[in-house]
Amino acid sequence: MTDRVPVRTSRQRWMAVLARAPADRLEALLNDAGGVPDYTVLRGPEGGLVMVRGRAGGGGAPFNLGEMTVTRCTVRLGSGPIGHAYVAGREPRRAEIAALVDALMQDPERAETLEARMIAPLEASQKARRAERSGKAAATRVQFFAMQTMRT
Repeated sequence: MTDRVPVRTSRQRWMAVLARAPADRLEALLNDAGGVPDYTVLRGPEGGLVMVRGRAGGGGAPFNLGEMTVTRCTVRLGSGPIGHAYVAGREPRRAEIAALVDALMQDPERAETLEARMIAPLEASQKARRAERSGKAAATRVQFFAMQTMRT
């Protein structure tokens, strides 16, 4: 049996980074990276619910875990590219900015600048926060094997 590792495209990567970023940080970085061009909102931003699915043990049979609130938005730049965004929670401005950046990243003239000034710094700060949380969680980990050998 071969392991199937999903291939992550660059768009999936930047959309994941944008979906996790706070709205005020997105807006500040966008302004620093060249400002906000003219765009049209095609859909939303609007809130709704999605069903979150889980797997027992990480690889077992899927099951419905519950519903989660999301906000989605779709925008079109004056030059044509269309951007989409889904963000957790009820944050219409964050969804709109994320959709706008998604559309801008599809423009080859702006993509490199946005990658360097927005996506890379956001991704680095998100990785640092994740590592910090993992470190705190690891510090509370209990080694049950060691406790078992102490009893014998």
